[in-house]
Amino acid sequence: MEINLVRKNNKFNFEAESSSGQKVELDANPAIGGEGKGFRPMEMLLVGLGGCSGIDMVNVLTKQKEPLENIKINIKATRKEEETPAIFDVINIHFDLQGTLNVQKVERALALTFEKYCSVSNILGRSATINFSYAIQE
Repeated sequence: MEINLVRKNNKFNFEAESSSGQKVELDANPAIGGEGKGFRPMEMLLVGLGGCSGIDMVNVLTKQKEPLENIKINIKATRKEEETPAIFDVINIHFDLQGTLNVQKVERALALTFEKYCSVSNILGRSATINFSYAIQE
């Protein structure tokens, strides 16, 4: 895995590119001169958590032959602002699932996602409390 970043302006705007050619822009907090031209790095960590756990949820539910029609993920996090670095202390991740899904299989998929498969959750969970919840809409 390799990521390359290139500074795009004379401030804090960077473009990151993966070895597979995917690109994303990053920028700093406006309080220090960021211009809102991309995700902040801590936001990218939450994007990674959402993507990792979402992919794992879809994968496990598919293997369980559950008819998942759609999935939406909402993440809210707080940081230890009084500390430097201001790391996450609590991360709440909520899954809105659509389909005629078996509750026990959904709960098993969540357990596997957060206890075994999601690497990002495993890393962030070492310094923050991660809470997850779900709702099923048929």
